[in-house]
Amino acid sequence: MTKPQITITTDVDAPITHAWQAYTTPADITQWNFASDDWRCPSAEVDLRVGGKYNARMEARDSSFGFDFEAVYEELDPGKALTMAMADGRKARTTFKATDTGTRVTTVFDAETENPVDMQRDGWQAILNNFKAHAERSAKAH
Repeated sequence: MTKPQITITTDVDAPITHAWQAYTTPADITQWNFASDDWRCPSAEVDLRVGGKYNARMEARDSSFGFDFEAVYEELDPGKALTMAMADGRKARTTFKATDTGTRVTTVFDAETENPVDMQRDGWQAILNNFKAHAERSAKAH
């Protein structure tokens, strides 16, 4: 049985090269990789190659709960797409496409079975919205 897939997307007012860098650089990831202000991402490790590992530490700001989000890169087309296989076997594919105003970033991921699909979509979309805000702020700073 195939897992349901969830699609999230955002339009970033920044060129693809900047959006890609903000999405794949550990120092940037720690600035945006959380769904709400009561969470944080204190560390991230990226071995950006096929077979390379991704690890982002996710923690409640009050340190009451935390976990490591781990994955392995299965596809890598710099500036265009990447696919990660998560520790539980689910996949997430993120694409970067130039638009008239910047970059459209879209992630399609396999849903997990523990939480409702709407909750998963909302959580991942909130993280992608944080990514958009960070990428746009950092693009303007350059």
